[in-house]
Amino acid sequence: MAAARLVPPCTAETSEAHELRAEVRRFLAEQLAAGAFTPTADAWLCGWDEDFTAALAERGWLGMTVPVAYGGHGRSFLERFVVTEELLAAGAPVAAHWIADRQIVPSLLKYGTEFQKTEFLPKIAGGTCFFGIGMSEPDSGSDLASVRTRAERVDGGWRLTGTKVWTSGAHLAHAFIALARTAPVDPAHRHAGLSQFIVDLRGPGVEIRPIVSMNGAHHFNEVLLDGAFVPDEMVFGSIGAGWEQVTSELAFERSGPERFLSTFVLLDACAETIASQRVPRSDDLGRLVARVAGLHQMSSAVAGALQRHEPADVPAAVVKVLGTTTEGDIAEYAHLMMDDDAGQQFSDMANAAVDQRPGFTLRGGTNEVLRGVIARGLGIR
Repeated sequence: MAAARLVPPCTAETSEAHELRAEVRRFLAEQLAAGAFTPTADAWLCGWDEDFTAALAERGWLGMTVPVAYGGHGRSFLERFVVTEELLAAGAPVAAHWIADRQIVPSLLKYGTEFQKTEFLPKIAGGTCFFGIGMSEPDSGSDLASVRTRAERVDGGWRLTGTKVWTSGAHLAHAFIALARTAPVDPAHRHAGLSQFIVDLRGPGVEIRPIVSMNGAHHFNEVLLDGAFVPDEMVFGSIGAGWEQVTSELAFERSGPERFLSTFVLLDACAETIASQRVPRSDDLGRLVARVAGLHQMSSAVAGALQRHEPADVPAAVVKVLGTTTEGDIAEYAHLMMDDDAGQQFSDMANAAVDQRPGFTLRGGTNEVLRGVIARGLGIR
């Protein structure tokens, strides 16, 4: 019997997509010429710039897959892929809207109530509402079934108590979707009894503590929920269906081009440095470029599957494992080729990428856990 196909067939890029890609490149060239941003590695996580986000919203490049009825633009996942890929390749500061546009939009469209869609989707498309993700917890690692944040039923809603960690942008975002336990743990069905809630990060009962990286950067946070009240209208999806909803949501988090392009701007700088003969040539550069090219095809194929409403959790895991490994290898390659002739800007970017490297294979689910997901997809586990 033939093995299951892990990645969907590739979808050819249309002429409209080619034109859109050229349009985004012109915009980015103009922004760079105007000094609107400085290209950086891992900018989708670290580059919070609400003015840049507003400029994208003006051009209709946020909420692209949101129906026009909800303030969006009714475009395809493949068109959105083109825009996000170009932004990432340029190292543009897209962190402010990234989680809301990538993950919250499709989740709202799939599980949100009419009130929630009307409340949040137009603001996300307009670049004025930013979200975080409330999944990870201390001592839980990648085992989401072990979350201990609990939600207790009260008059008119729920009260959440617990701690979320590694919440990117929580100190600047407006809300996050929190995974909490609404029923006692059943050892025989660990994934049961979980639910999701839209939590106001600026509301009472919410404390946000910064997590500062060793290099002094601050984008991660710890979020303490001390009886934070969530009204019934902000229950996300169905009570008890949290696990199914989260795993569906993770396909959007794991499969995008940010899983292989976080250090692309550094790879581009490596090529430029070699071309200018400031450092010796290396075959390793070609190997890294080839890996990125293959990942582009794989990630765009997953975007096509999402457009067709096909399951994409296993293909997303494949992209995430291979992509984040490649990102880390690019950071290491650039770091090793650094010398005085490479230039200070290159060195600064390479050092920053190496600092971020440990997180590449952790965020969005560790690669070790995702290899298990892939093995199940192959039917060998």
